[in-house]
Amino acid sequence: MDIINPELPPYLLAHCTPADDVLRDLAAETRAAFPADAQMQISQDEGALLTMLVRLTGVRRAVEIGVFTGYSAICIARGLPPDGRLLACDIDEAFTAVARRYWARAGLDDRIDLRLAPAIETLRALPAGPPIDFAFVDADKTGYRAYYDELVPRLRPGGLIVLDNVLRDGNVLRATKPADVAIREINDHIMADERVESVMLPVRDGVTLVRKRESG
Repeated sequence: MDIINPELPPYLLAHCTPADDVLRDLAAETRAAFPADAQMQISQDEGALLTMLVRLTGVRRAVEIGVFTGYSAICIARGLPPDGRLLACDIDEAFTAVARRYWARAGLDDRIDLRLAPAIETLRALPAGPPIDFAFVDADKTGYRAYYDELVPRLRPGGLIVLDNVLRDGNVLRATKPADVAIREINDHIMADERVESVMLPVRDGVTLVRKRESG
C-alpha cells in the first residue's frame, strides 16, 4: 500500500538494523520452499520493530499467534532477557519444522515454547490472570477478534499487543471479503475498548500497537 512514495521502501530497509545471516537464510529458504505463502513472512524492518518493542517494554512473557516459518518468533525472542519465554502458537507442522531449525541455529530454542494446536484453545487454557507482557498477532484474520478478547484480560497493565496486517492493502476501506471485514471490525473494536490505548502505524501492511491501561 503506497501511503508514502513507492520508491522509499528500499531506503527504509537500508536504514534499520540489518537482518543477520540467520534471518536472511530463513527468509531465502521460506521463499524457495513455500513460494505461494512467502508473503506471510514479516519484513526486515517489522522484525526490527518487534525486537525493539520487546526490549523497550521489558517483556519476559510473550505470546505469538501465527508462527509461519519462525522469523517473527526469532525477532521477539531476541528481545527477551535470558529468562524470558515466548509461547508460539500455530497449527502447521511443515512451516514450523523450518522454524524449529532456525530457532536452534539462532540459539533461541530454549526460549520458545511451540504449541501446535488451534491458538484460541491454547489461549483459553492459560491462567485467567494477567501473565502476558506482550503478544504479536499475525494469523487468520477472521480469528483476530477472538484472539484479542482472550489476550486483553491476560495482559498485564502496561502490556502490549501488536496486530499485523490491519490495513489489508487498503481493503479495510472497502471491505467485502471475510478477512477484510474481520480486520475492519477488530480495528473499530479496539478504538471502542476503554481498557486500552492504541496507535495504528503505516508499517508495511499496517501495524496496530495496543497498550493496556494501568486500570484496564
